[in-house]
Amino acid sequence: MLYVTMRAIHLLSIVAWVGGMFFMLACLRPAAAVVLEPPARLRLMHATMRRFFAIVIVSVFLVLLSGGVMFGLAASTAARTGLRFNMPLNWYVMVGGFVVMLAVFAHARLVLFNRLGAAVEAQAWPAGAAAVGTIRISVLFNLIVGIFVIIAMEIGGTV
Repeated sequence: MLYVTMRAIHLLSIVAWVGGMFFMLACLRPAAAVVLEPPARLRLMHATMRRFFAIVIVSVFLVLLSGGVMFGLAASTAARTGLRFNMPLNWYVMVGGFVVMLAVFAHARLVLFNRLGAAVEAQAWPAGAAAVGTIRISVLFNLIVGIFVIIAMEIGGTV
């Protein structure tokens, strides 16, 4: 039961992170570009990203916690049965993808988002637009990595 609970937390955290990136890129940003003038658009994107990045921080924590517990349970089960624990290949892909996504997210949140915040505060709209454009590229990269990891996990068949 613990494993199933951790798996649900793990998957829901990934859905929040990857789904949020898809929503931002495919829905929010294009709609805001059509409807809002640059100052209002940048304020909206800043406020939205502040909330989304807070959700991603919680998701990262839950992914680490639930993943660690699931790993420990799998290794413990193998040890109790007298078998050697061999981590499946797709788990390596998942961990590697997570590390890459975490690094990109950290840069986007700690560097690029701060640039956006400073630009919005100073009402420097061209600088804000440049920051949003750079964040968009980071989010697109992370979305692609996230989708790749999800596909790798599904093809691998074990979580």
